[in-house]
Amino acid sequence: MNIFLILSVLFFSCQDDTASEKPAEKKYFISAEETADIPLETLKALTTSLGQPDIAALLKYSIKSYTIVYETTFKGEPIQASGLLIIPQGLTADAPIISVQHGTTFVKSDAPSLGAFTGMELFASAGYISLVPDFIGYGKSASVFHPYYDKDHSAFAVVDMIKSAKEFLASKKIGFNEKLFLAGYSEGGYVTLAAAKEIETNPSHNLKLTAVAAGAGGYDLNEMLKGITTSTYYSYPSYLAFVMMSYNNTYNWNKPLNYFFKQQYADALNQYMNGEYGGSFINQKLTTDLNSLFNADFYSRLKQPQGEPELKQALANNSIVGWNTATPIRLYHGSKDEIIPYQNSESTLKSFREAGNNNVTLTIIPQATHGSGLQPMLQNVIPWFLSL
Repeated sequence: MNIFLILSVLFFSCQDDTASEKPAEKKYFISAEETADIPLETLKALTTSLGQPDIAALLKYSIKSYTIVYETTFKGEPIQASGLLIIPQGLTADAPIISVQHGTTFVKSDAPSLGAFTGMELFASAGYISLVPDFIGYGKSASVFHPYYDKDHSAFAVVDMIKSAKEFLASKKIGFNEKLFLAGYSEGGYVTLAAAKEIETNPSHNLKLTAVAAGAGGYDLNEMLKGITTSTYYSYPSYLAFVMMSYNNTYNWNKPLNYFFKQQYADALNQYMNGEYGGSFINQKLTTDLNSLFNADFYSRLKQPQGEPELKQALANNSIVGWNTATPIRLYHGSKDEIIPYQNSESTLKSFREAGNNNVTLTIIPQATHGSGLQPMLQNVIPWFLSL
């Protein structure tokens, strides 16, 4: 086993006497429950046993993990969400914060806050206060359908957890500095870039990014749509179903699944897309042949320039277009990615360039598939973050 695969991580304002009192600042933190207390020696031994002595040498602190519950929004209404907060123990200086966004999760019990070792404990042991949001639809908010590849819900699940964690840390007098790192892969790459854009284009968050690393995310959903409508094969159809079902719920379209999919596959999705079955299992109940997977009328309209305008508008709205950023951002993508083609990241880089930005780079990982691209990305990102 390889450790890189395990890593698969206000103010008071004085007014004049005649002005009305400033409203109390919104609070995000709700609760925190300790879930793990791991000594440094155990973390070093684990890392060494996995064949990573170089990483073991970077570990300096025992860690404590907490399930943190915080307030965010879903469909415009307040909702309680959760995530994992990991704090290095015995800090002698204020620590930077890193938020690591996980990839696509079909099984709700796999939420990071539910107690399994995530690998982000190693970032904390190296001196980072580490956050791993569950995302809406998991953990505390498991009763709702995850808003998959929804830009705003993705961004605020991260941004609001960062604010909540800072409130908790301040209440416990745990020192943190203003360095803030974001990283993620696959869906986590998309969520990372969505959060970075929200932070940088909305100064009211009062957050400043230090560096961002995003790998193999489907940032340009119009580019993904082009691939689906010009090819009849897709290797992981449960991802397509996840997007359709997410938008159908999040935007209250409430269409029967056989509007999108042929009846046998609509029936399978109604039975198995419930948070209890993994993506590979669901794939076995579907087909990689898009002509067979989709309802014929729906698929025909999807291929027409004016067809399915509601879905196409949603895909356009949730695509992440580049902006002029002051933060160094590194994109990563495998050249053999069979799920999200590397051209998606190329398109995203182009949009950054068109916005007048030169702080964004793209590293194409030779011969890497969607699954194998994570390790080389981490091998580059970890020393880069440490250098900052």
